[in-house]
Amino acid sequence: MVSQTEKRKVDHIKLCVEKDVAFKEKTTLLECVELDYKTLPEIALDDVNLETEFLGKTFSTPLMVSAITGGSQISKKINQDIAKACQELGIGMGLGSMRAMIESPSIADTYYVRDVAPDIFLAGNIGAAQLREYSPEIINKALESVGADALAIHLNAAQEVVQPEGDTDFSNVLSKIAEYVDEINVPVYAKEVGHGISFDVAKALKDVGVKAVDVQGAGGTSWTMVDSIRHKSGFGKTFREWGIPTAVSVVETKNALVGERQILASGGIRNGIEGIKSIILGADMVGVAMPILKAQQKSYKSLQNYLHNFTSEMAITSFLLGCKNIEELKKQEYVVLGKLKEWLNQ
Repeated sequence: MVSQTEKRKVDHIKLCVEKDVAFKEKTTLLECVELDYKTLPEIALDDVNLETEFLGKTFSTPLMVSAITGGSQISKKINQDIAKACQELGIGMGLGSMRAMIESPSIADTYYVRDVAPDIFLAGNIGAAQLREYSPEIINKALESVGADALAIHLNAAQEVVQPEGDTDFSNVLSKIAEYVDEINVPVYAKEVGHGISFDVAKALKDVGVKAVDVQGAGGTSWTMVDSIRHKSGFGKTFREWGIPTAVSVVETKNALVGERQILASGGIRNGIEGIKSIILGADMVGVAMPILKAQQKSYKSLQNYLHNFTSEMAITSFLLGCKNIEELKKQEYVVLGKLKEWLNQ
């Protein structure tokens, strides 16, 4: 029998591929960041090396595929294809929530990708609202079974409150995260799912010891919209535009973490220029999900092409700024315009 969690996973994949679930009015505000183009870069494109380290693992480029799925039979090929493509490029990957495999061990194989991607950074995943249900020992076992290098705890209050079967009790979550940080055998980081992280939340997460924060801001896929479609009444569509734009969230998180933790920028980042803008704003890593899923659904070649183009665009953007590496990008000047400037000046 298919569990409720597994059915929800299938619903989510189908809705993301078949329906319009993006933010309509709110953007990432990365379009408000202008970069200092150098028509005389004084370097060769081949000089650009964006190799970086994130949570102890080396990436050829600061890019990872954010958590997409796991826990259903259609998830297996999706995860295998993505992992294989990431292995080819030397980038990382996040798995979908492991709740389904804990509830139904028979579908644990839908998360396993180490046979095709033995070397990539691989993050396991569990929801913040589910921490009270599972002991760190259970999560450690799940992480070990998939060969994960880190645990992402996803914060998704906006999604849960709209989800038909959502968990709306987020009380004492911070103390549970602190417990997990101490008892999980791999680095623990926190992530949103597409509605952003504020200064106060980022600071609170730093204070309980998470090793990184994935802002996953507003401007890409609206998970409140995804789950509102699952309501026959359309309940929840009011919250389609809820959240903090990705660019704002990156800057606020940078200010909160003051260089003491790493930052992953994701949420509506669709190309290498936006990826580099995120790095310049303060991120250490860039994540992308929805375009990856849509490319994979077309063909494996489409998936390869998308990731190759993205990484190439990041290198070309760096070249056009006269920057050879991440360190030089971090020192790059930029101009903030429009709504982003207004927001940051509040």
